[in-house]
Amino acid sequence: MRVSAGTGVLVFGLVALVACAADSPPASPAEDPTMPVVASLASVTDAALADAARRTGRKPADLKVLSAEAVTWPDGSLGCPQPGMMYTQALVPGYRVRIEVDGQVLDYHAGSSGRPGLCPAERSVDPYPLDASRA
Repeated sequence: MRVSAGTGVLVFGLVALVACAADSPPASPAEDPTMPVVASLASVTDAALADAARRTGRKPADLKVLSAEAVTWPDGSLGCPQPGMMYTQALVPGYRVRIEVDGQVLDYHAGSSGRPGLCPAERSVDPYPLDASRA
């Protein structure tokens, strides 16, 4: 079998790259934006409270968390579908945080990455019941 000089250099380069990668520690999500980040319920709740305080001009201490829970959303809309949009049709793990301020309920929905988004009441869809998500 005959190997050209260019092929030999390419193979050497690949071997060196694999050897270097084996010595490197695994990347963290901060170093590799393609790695999934799984948030905690506490971090999602804190982010929702911060957003609610910013939107309402109130202090976080003036806001009341009605509920904060890990949920399973029925699809990729995370329980907040926008008209005319299409979403993945798969169960999606995430979070729901409901905050009350001055008698108004703010409903925050998030995926497992933990970025909560305020969902208007007219678009909000309830998550799957816990028992249904385990089926």
